[in-house]
Amino acid sequence: MAISRRTLGLGILGLSATATGAVLYGRSNPLVRGYLGATTKLFGFVGGEKERFLANPDVAAALRRHGGLVLDARRAGSIEMARERPILDQNPQFLWPSSSVLVDLARANGVRIQRDQVILNSPLVVYSWDNIAKGLVTAGLAQADTDVRYRLDLAKLLDAILANKRWSDIGVASLYGNARLLSTDPNRSNSGFMFAGLAANLLAGEVATGATPAAIGAKVETIFARMGYKPSSSGKMFEDYLAGGPGAQPLIVGYENQLVEWVLEDEARWRRLEAAAPSRPVVLYPQPTVFSAHPLLAVDDKAGALIETLMSPDVQQIAWTRHGFRGPLGTSGEAGNALIRDRILPRIDAVTPMPDFRTMLALIDRLAA
Repeated sequence: MAISRRTLGLGILGLSATATGAVLYGRSNPLVRGYLGATTKLFGFVGGEKERFLANPDVAAALRRHGGLVLDARRAGSIEMARERPILDQNPQFLWPSSSVLVDLARANGVRIQRDQVILNSPLVVYSWDNIAKGLVTAGLAQADTDVRYRLDLAKLLDAILANKRWSDIGVASLYGNARLLSTDPNRSNSGFMFAGLAANLLAGEVATGATPAAIGAKVETIFARMGYKPSSSGKMFEDYLAGGPGAQPLIVGYENQLVEWVLEDEARWRRLEAAAPSRPVVLYPQPTVFSAHPLLAVDDKAGALIETLMSPDVQQIAWTRHGFRGPLGTSGEAGNALIRDRILPRIDAVTPMPDFRTMLALIDRLAA
């Protein structure tokens, strides 16, 4: 059958329009751009506890593959990125702090958030040593689940600290001086910020609010004052804990994923530490604890593709199996590695919500003063 010139011309025009549309779609769709090898560079700030995750070559490859994304991610404290002008005035396209409370704090400081999504979760825990944990069990402040995992009655421990109890008074005769629990600077680091909120809740007997009596704030202030020096990074505090041992770092506040990530990063190193250390590192889960949710704040529309990529199943799998981050709902993956299986709590039910951001802002301003 003969084809007229008019029909042929219309066909060619249609194919041309389709091809043009496909090219335009490819340029605008992050998934297609990734497969075509085109890239979009995104600039933003992230909390230090996620640096190893983002530096993982498999994560970088997934960002390129799924969304054609290359990140210029710079380290900043979670509190700083939500309110400090020297950071915000750099016009970041995304912010990735470590607490959902900070989404509201960022908005209150004029950050125009296009979209926010919790990507990762990690509960707040206390790291200690087996000889100290066993002493706390004897004193009725903790309960053993396994020989490397414990549940901590944090309210009782805080009361002991406020009462100036000595280590020997709470079952740890080997340590000198008064009992203390160490955390990071709550005005710079999220783990210290969240511990301040958790302590306020426990001392108030409920979720702390602006109406919480001033005495609660004074008690939280006392607990932090007795810590002495407080580092600005949870990563540095964890490294100091492993290097310092029970005498220098008897009880520290950290994230659950820190130990999991450290063990999985170099299993031989972990075995050497356990074999050589006079005491074994252990995890104590406060009862209750708070979840450190990690919401990604898309300030630029282009950062929406970053949220989609980070929520993809393969990236979430890397986050758990290589870095110990639980998923957005706070559930853990399968603990297939024998080195961490007995150390983590598969399910965490004793959780208290954080106070609202205005209450937290008033509290950390008091601690700064």
